This record gives sequence, C-alpha cells and structure tokens, in this order.
Amino acid sequence: QVQLVEFGGGLVQAGGSLRLSCAASGRAFSSYAMGWFRQAPGNERELVALISWNGGATYYRDSVKGRFTISRDNAKNTMYLQMNSLKPEDTAVYYCAARTGFNVVAGPPTYDYWGQGTQVTVSS
Repeated sequence: QVQLVEFGGGLVQAGGSLRLSCAASGRAFSSYAMGWFRQAPGNERELVALISWNGGATYYRDSVKGRFTISRDNAKNTMYLQMNSLKPEDTAVYYCAARTGFNVVAGPPTYDYWGQGTQVTVSS
C-alpha cells in the first residue's frame, strides 16, 4: 500500500509559478512510475506529466511542455511538479498517482494509488 499526499496548490496570477509536491509513504515508492493528473470542472481527468521510477524518462502533455517540470527524489519519497508561466487554463485540481510501469497512454484506471488532490487556480 502507498499513501500519497499533495502539497503546494493555491491561487496565483497568470504568468506566475507554483511548485507542487507529492509525498509518499508505504511500500517502495521508488518502484513506481509517478504521474501528475489534473481535472477541471466538467472535464475528464488528464495526464499532465509522468516520470519513470528512476527519473530517467519523462513525459509532458503538449500544453505544458516548456513550462512544467516533473522530478522526483526517491531518497525523500517525494515527487515534484514545478509549474512556471501559469495560464488560466491550467486551473484545476491536481492529483499525483502511482502505477507500475512507465506508460504514457495508460489511463487513470490503470493507476494503483492516488492522492486527494490540491487546487490550483490561476487568475487572469
């Protein structure tokens, strides 16, 4: 069992930055690929970024490339999402999730563990 807790959401003006953290406890954090998802009202949950178990592979959805950076520190059982140049369309609840294997086309049902989510609101 892995427990995930997100930190770092909040309200920021367009063009600003936020850093999200996902703290993990329980079994073998370093054995899982980790993803950041987001869900805005009325929208489906979408994958924002994904990182392999050792950080050697990453994926970003097109709309965040060049603005967001995913990273992890397995010694601290923590994953991060640095979000720069934020836009109003980035407003959503952001979730971290863990799955076995790095697979960018795998949808939310294939993830084994989820955090409770943290709200990110970007004002124009």
